[in-house]
Amino acid sequence: MSVLRKLAGQTAIYGLSSIVARFLNFLLTPLYTSKGVFPPEEYGVITSLYAWAPFISIVLTFGMETAYFRFANRSSGDERSVYGTALLSVTIAALLFVAGGMLFAQPIAAEIGFPAFASSVVMLVAILALDALTAIPMARLRKEGRAWWFVAVNGSNVLVNIALNLLFIGYCMRKVNAGESNALIEAVYDPALGVGYVFLANVASSAVKLLLLLPQWWPGRLRFDRQLLRPMLAFGWPLLIAGLAGMINETADRIMLKRLLDPVLGESATNAQIGIYGACYKLAILITLFIQAFRMGAEPFFFSHAKEKNSKETFARIMNVFVAVCMAAFLCVMLFIDLFKWFIPNEAYHEGLRVVPILMLANVFLGVYYNQSVWYKLTDRTRAGGTIAAFGALITLVLLFLLIPRLGYMGAAWTTLACYASMAVLSYVWGQRHYAVPYNVGRVLGYMATAVFLWWGAEQLPLEGALKYALRAALLMVYMAAAWRNERGALRPSPSA
Repeated sequence: MSVLRKLAGQTAIYGLSSIVARFLNFLLTPLYTSKGVFPPEEYGVITSLYAWAPFISIVLTFGMETAYFRFANRSSGDERSVYGTALLSVTIAALLFVAGGMLFAQPIAAEIGFPAFASSVVMLVAILALDALTAIPMARLRKEGRAWWFVAVNGSNVLVNIALNLLFIGYCMRKVNAGESNALIEAVYDPALGVGYVFLANVASSAVKLLLLLPQWWPGRLRFDRQLLRPMLAFGWPLLIAGLAGMINETADRIMLKRLLDPVLGESATNAQIGIYGACYKLAILITLFIQAFRMGAEPFFFSHAKEKNSKETFARIMNVFVAVCMAAFLCVMLFIDLFKWFIPNEAYHEGLRVVPILMLANVFLGVYYNQSVWYKLTDRTRAGGTIAAFGALITLVLLFLLIPRLGYMGAAWTTLACYASMAVLSYVWGQRHYAVPYNVGRVLGYMATAVFLWWGAEQLPLEGALKYALRAALLMVYMAAAWRNERGALRPSPSA
């Protein structure tokens, strides 16, 4: 079988968990943003608090997931020792984090601008600790190829989260806001908690995930190897730095919107701006979901196929297919944005739709960068990843300070695009010096330019109704057919299959 088909199969299976899970969570957006539920200023609280989550998650796992893949795949490595060392070190970090977070929840809430939401901060601490405790066991499932159990665990986590959101917000909150009540509502619902129910549902679902992983969490007698910990930390700490810098690039916009606009607009108006931006950001989901699923399958794939003949040519073909799929998703959303926008039912949020094409293109460049990261991971130059991400973080912080006071959340969107595009370019130039993958740059840029041009051209045509949608569907199909014609050879079985 073609190695690209194998990667596609792994991506598809992990996607059943990653794509379906995130898409189902995405479907909570219409619930949160419906009229009578959370207005923009309250949804902005949810968006802002969750913006801190990726930073903390990176710190709590400190590169141990990738270090586990790297050291467990070495011929001289003892997988049980590698697993036990990674698992125990992350567990200790998570327990220390819980103790500190619970003790200082109120000062933390005040420091980040939400003094009235200390209880939500406590629950966020619990969520992040529980997720850290499951990170290494989930990585082991991926390493062992146990994709369907991976799917089952993630699926259970998502279903519990959705069920509790529907109970607390979809049922109890709506009934209470309509002036109704019953025994169930009085037993489980307190209107004073408000947005806290979003976090409470997440705590419960993360706890279910940990329970399901207990057999994998400590399967038998594992060894903690102090001598092994040192090289694992040496491998992982640059990934920690890269991860933190990456999270600055990914989520600092929502944090900086709060910091920079609060003194100008006031707390309520600032939270509303963040809520609008965060809700419209969700419309980039087709690309972000594909990128997440791809990364799940690609990281172990790249490590396991690095020594095969023509591996670099394979990686280059993967890039072509990846960008073609991402830009097809871009076209799908942007050609039919007037339909997709109703995933956000409250029109008070629709003023932010202009950020969607910018953020989708930004995420395409982010995916390109993730593809290119193979060069510094396979050559053990993980410090280069940290340097590139730090370069992007510098661009992000400078542009956020310059653009947000002038452009508001539009400044945040343009900053995201500039950051990820710059990182992709730097990674390409640097990577060609140390691990030259023969990427077809012309084809990659051609896919991007063609998709943007088709969307722009469709916007210039004064069509309405069925004719408008028929033409746009035709444009999408033409693009997809052309991409398939170009890349279908990469998915054919290899001669040795």
